[in-house]
Amino acid sequence: MPEWRSRWRLLLLNSLTCGLEICVAAGITYVPPLLLETGVEERYMTMVLGIGPVLGLLFIPLIGSASDHCNSSYGRRWPFIWLLSLGVLIALVIIPHADALATYFWGGRTLHVGLLILGVGLLDFCGQLCFTPLEALLSDLYHDQEDYSQAFAMFSFMVSLGGCIGYLLPALDWSRGLLSVYLGGQAECLFSLLIVIFVSSALVTMKASEEPGHPSAGLEPSPLQTGRWVPCSCCYLLRCKFRFLKSGALLCLLQTCWTMTPAIYRSYCHVPRVMRQLCVAQLCSWIAVMSFMLFYTDFVGEGLYEGVPSAAPGTTLRQRYDDGIRMGSLGLFLQCATSTFFSLLMSRLVCLFGSRTVYLSSMVCFTISALIICLSKNVILVTTMSALTGFAYATLQTLPYTLTCQYHKDKEVYMPNGKTKLLNKNGVTITRESVHLKVDDHGEVLNNKPGCVNGNAYFSRDISEYHTPQQYQNGFPSNSIEEDDHEKRGVGLDFAILDSTFLLSQVFPTFFMGMIVQLTQSVTAYIACSAIFGAIAICLANHVIFDQKDLRC
Repeated sequence: MPEWRSRWRLLLLNSLTCGLEICVAAGITYVPPLLLETGVEERYMTMVLGIGPVLGLLFIPLIGSASDHCNSSYGRRWPFIWLLSLGVLIALVIIPHADALATYFWGGRTLHVGLLILGVGLLDFCGQLCFTPLEALLSDLYHDQEDYSQAFAMFSFMVSLGGCIGYLLPALDWSRGLLSVYLGGQAECLFSLLIVIFVSSALVTMKASEEPGHPSAGLEPSPLQTGRWVPCSCCYLLRCKFRFLKSGALLCLLQTCWTMTPAIYRSYCHVPRVMRQLCVAQLCSWIAVMSFMLFYTDFVGEGLYEGVPSAAPGTTLRQRYDDGIRMGSLGLFLQCATSTFFSLLMSRLVCLFGSRTVYLSSMVCFTISALIICLSKNVILVTTMSALTGFAYATLQTLPYTLTCQYHKDKEVYMPNGKTKLLNKNGVTITRESVHLKVDDHGEVLNNKPGCVNGNAYFSRDISEYHTPQQYQNGFPSNSIEEDDHEKRGVGLDFAILDSTFLLSQVFPTFFMGMIVQLTQSVTAYIACSAIFGAIAICLANHVIFDQKDLRC
């Protein structure tokens, strides 16, 4: 198809990604004031915001692996996208109406707070996990390196664009609009708009996607489809109903949890070397970026503007802090805008300079920007440096996923199975990796001369005398192969591992940054820690496998 149509289709495919990021960003931004208004203490509020990432770390491998093995007539990914999207919709309804729901069920403040916590946890949990099947959907639809590079560049662009919109929506005054009169106020109007945006984006993505179904998926054709009349007996209807339920995401997830949980977590923990190196670098990179994003506004308000958040409203110290928060919010908005810009250029940058150069340069730019922010007291310079950190954010949303697609496309090269063996009857051990044998239709070995092919030794003995021709599969006796006991890895599971690094990067600063600031007695420690993790990420990124040349090192 023409390039403009391809880009337009990519835009439509990622519309749900944008809508999801808008809802998560706007909802999580608006929720802390609601919790504080109900009387929840600030230390407990931060714990509430950590519920979603912690639960995500536990369930994201199940979601990723279950979507790899789901046999559904709707495709492997869409049942899980629907299920998690339903959770997001429920959360968007609960949060603004928690007070009314508590009153309806004759509950007091406790039920009100409990419903708010439920809504926040459900929104963050389902919202973060929904990105994993969306990423896997892109990998299913695009197989060539150039195609999936463009697909994930557009994915990063839509995430950044959704973040920009999501951070701006809560800043607008919706209470003065005409809709607030009918809907009930600021929160009801904002969340109603989020519901409309989310549902519309989901419908657009459903219309644009044509996900290939699982090879074994699909329901049996109905009598009308086959052109034959078959009596609609109870057994036939029950069988059809059972097979329809079997294709559902919930049953597929429960079946996976029951039968495959040990294998999933074994695969989740024992990752291939290339994925392990990528995930370690990704984890440190995300900790650096998220430490910056979570605490940048507080750093500007207290450190740069020298304000005091606990000061009485109307005082000079409180006014300074509020001004710093607004300036910090502007810096994060510019970061999202810069990330959006670099997402559009990511494919071209990779083509010109290569993945390694782009990844390392983005983290170098981030680390230098964080160091300048630590040392400078100039508001304009600090805001400019915060905008430049968007380059790293766009890179982390794009390159690790394109590298994972590349690993799975050439799995024999990047994830070789070294445990497959062939034992002949004389006790000579032959492995697939060390032998290249060709067998003709009669079972005769064609490579019957001693020597070396492509640097790999092969044997002159005719091994066909030990096995019949029917036992050969790809030049090896089928009944002599000891297969690796690991579960066949799907791209959904490895995407889940990458997304786990993002979730873990939110948990780590929440638990440890407060203690570090208390020890140092300075909010500059927030940005200093992000710079330190950025430097560590640069060192670890040098060991990431970006192409086949790196495998020789």
